[in-house]
Amino acid sequence: MAKERTRKEFEQLAQRHLWMYFSELSSRKPSPVITRGEGCYVIDDEGKRYIDGLSGLFLSQVGHGRVELAEAAYEQATRLHFFSLWTYTHPMAIELAAKLAELAPGDLNRVFFTTAGGDAVEAAWKLAKQYFRAKGEPQRHKVIAREFAYHGTTLGALAITGYQPMREPFEPLPPGAFHARHTCAFRADEQGEALAKACADDIERIILEQGPETVAAVFLEPVQNSGGCFPPPPGYFQRVRDICDRHGVLLVSDEVICAFGRLGHMFACNRFDYQPDIITCAKGMTSGYVPLGAAIISDRLAEPFVDTGDVFMHGLTYGGHPVACAVGLANIDILEREDLPGRVLRYESELRGELETLRELPIVGDVRGEGYFYGIELVRDQQTNAHFSQEECDRLLRDFLSPRLFELGLICRVEDKREPVIQLAPPLIAGPEEFREIGTILRTALSEASDIMSS
Repeated sequence: MAKERTRKEFEQLAQRHLWMYFSELSSRKPSPVITRGEGCYVIDDEGKRYIDGLSGLFLSQVGHGRVELAEAAYEQATRLHFFSLWTYTHPMAIELAAKLAELAPGDLNRVFFTTAGGDAVEAAWKLAKQYFRAKGEPQRHKVIAREFAYHGTTLGALAITGYQPMREPFEPLPPGAFHARHTCAFRADEQGEALAKACADDIERIILEQGPETVAAVFLEPVQNSGGCFPPPPGYFQRVRDICDRHGVLLVSDEVICAFGRLGHMFACNRFDYQPDIITCAKGMTSGYVPLGAAIISDRLAEPFVDTGDVFMHGLTYGGHPVACAVGLANIDILEREDLPGRVLRYESELRGELETLRELPIVGDVRGEGYFYGIELVRDQQTNAHFSQEECDRLLRDFLSPRLFELGLICRVEDKREPVIQLAPPLIAGPEEFREIGTILRTALSEASDIMSS
């Protein structure tokens, strides 16, 4: 257990010893210390409550402090705290694999457990390469994703990631990843089905340029996270599925964020009516109570490994950990018992409605998303959708909005990987009361931001 400490003690220890993710090392800048969670809220070390508008990091589907999940972890740890899936197995991995196969669409019946989402993406690329090698097509090793899309930070997943500043410090990356046009409709010349055709056809352009016989897979999120929640235009995934089928390319639905109710379905591909060959998932599978990820794989891709003597040459020590699988089963039970995906479908229009009212503010250019997953894009001039300069972005986001939203009691994501965006993904237990609280805080901060940026 962590010792009782003052905020000053926490700050000193953190600044000296803790290397946080995607954060500068600073001996001066203190970091917030979150100590507890209750439902849709988290509490810091001084007792201040914040509404968790990001579900931790797009994952706390059932909310914070669910005793059932802690009990599931405790009961499993006292019975069997660990055993490997390397030639052995255990009941929790078997049960959770069967449950995921039951929930997944079509013939996605094989579950390869990992520890996180990036690991699942890495596993999916490796499996695609070995699958085609086993099928006598070893030249199929290339993959296609989208501009700005984030798929993980391991070297393989980072190669698939389409955000160049994140890639640059680690180049040269594994070769063979290419990036097609994203589907953001804001500022796009085309809209609706025309946008779907243009974006899907850009994937086919890359396939043809590289040679279909060299392309293994296309990796797409149902709603793209990085860049600020890009929903697919109507017909996009159907067109991509057709392109993949015509060229013998696999379609991977990267649902690390979008699965387990975030968009109102256990798997988001069902919302947009397409059948992938692999689903990668993590986050909401355990609501973040313990780390766990998976690649859910079609029977067709497993065929070359069934009773042939060939082995998928990949594995992770903690993949399919007994405690994590027990929590995953208990978490899915809550999602089903309380019909949290259905709750999202019932209340998503109220969340959207609350956020749409922010368009009254001159700094708000676009509100977009699906389910409980939204982005608000900010503009310098609402009439022309003029861009902020990089200096203005830094002033707006890092100097003002990020600390101000936290001060007002809202945890959300503020970023400018493409344009300045506020991202929201509240727990699936949230409802109209929480939406109003989020909207009130956003209106206050964005009104102040408008005044600051216009002065």
